[in-house]
Amino acid sequence: MVTKAHRARAERLQNATGALATAAMAAMDANLPWFASLSAQDRSWIGLVAQSGISAFVDWFRDPEAHSSMPTRIFGSAPREFTRVISLHQTVDLVRTTIETIENTIGTLLPPDDVPIVHEAMQRYAREVAFAAATVYAQAAEMRGAWDARLEALLVDSVIRGEADESVRSRASALGWTGAAGTTGSAEVAVVVGRAPAGEPPPTGTPGSNVADMVRHAAREAGADALCAIQGDRLVVVLGGTSRPVETVQKLAQWFGPGPIVVGPVVKDLMSAVTSARAAVSGLRAAAAWPGAPRPVQADDLLPERSLSGDGHARRQLATEVYGPLTVGDGVLLETVSAYLDSGGSIEATARAMFIHANTVRYRLKRVADLTGYNPLNPRDSFTLRVALTLGRLLHPEPGSTVL
Repeated sequence: MVTKAHRARAERLQNATGALATAAMAAMDANLPWFASLSAQDRSWIGLVAQSGISAFVDWFRDPEAHSSMPTRIFGSAPREFTRVISLHQTVDLVRTTIETIENTIGTLLPPDDVPIVHEAMQRYAREVAFAAATVYAQAAEMRGAWDARLEALLVDSVIRGEADESVRSRASALGWTGAAGTTGSAEVAVVVGRAPAGEPPPTGTPGSNVADMVRHAAREAGADALCAIQGDRLVVVLGGTSRPVETVQKLAQWFGPGPIVVGPVVKDLMSAVTSARAAVSGLRAAAAWPGAPRPVQADDLLPERSLSGDGHARRQLATEVYGPLTVGDGVLLETVSAYLDSGGSIEATARAMFIHANTVRYRLKRVADLTGYNPLNPRDSFTLRVALTLGRLLHPEPGSTVL
């Protein structure tokens, strides 16, 4: 029950609020170097918050039970941008300065009998204000985290759909994407696609945000940038600042779900990432056709499977980069590798069919490997060559030309 003496004490404290607020602002200006560097508008907002806090303390002091929620309402007079103007550490400095000012000033504004009672109440109230400040910044961080996660998902979606423009670059920068060379000395970009982990809870209201945080942290540890998003049942990661994405992805693999992880080809920057994304998505769709594929696997290593699954870009790449070079000149390399594949991979049978020495076959097959990057003596490479030759013949490129 509030006594008559306590109401009188609260009234005297009420009359002193103007002087206390003025003293608190003067103390901030004198003791906090960063306070003077703020704009006049920001200092005005802080003054309103300080005055609101002192008035709220008086109301709470008058009847703590009736105003139990008052400490959490102190920051209501500040705009939402308040948390971006000053840090949580600086807010603690403001609260501490205001409390110390009140403790040092009330002795000159109130009767001696009031001072210890007000001082004790101030200690209790200060604790509640500290919790209120922490709540404000926690809510701001939570909202910012949820917004960042949504923005990141939109950016990754723009890359996947081929809609990256200058706005994507600027928005990525706002999320911490440097766009510059990382510790590996490269500013290049690669898109990685795999299955999303099952059962991932959404702590900030955005599915997969925990996984995205872990992937970004692991990428930074590996010296790369990362943008992450879960799209349905797949996890998409845009890696930047690394020319060796497979090595980087090996450090991120634990955050993907079971199944293949496909690394798209390296491109020069974020604006060109759609090329890498297209290859990675196509590779993930076709990876089931190669059960023995490494994890992670490069999208270009899945060119045969991608072309068989209907990827026109993979078909043209095989016809242009593998079949096309073999048609240059007299076509003897094309004839030799065709005969070798038709003979079941036997050098001797190829030599007999072509009426040449076996060493000549070996020499020509080595030239094929040097020219295309695929060694006919390797079973996996020979399969790629077989598909490339079939596609090249279907697309009918002119000798030495590129496939359109």
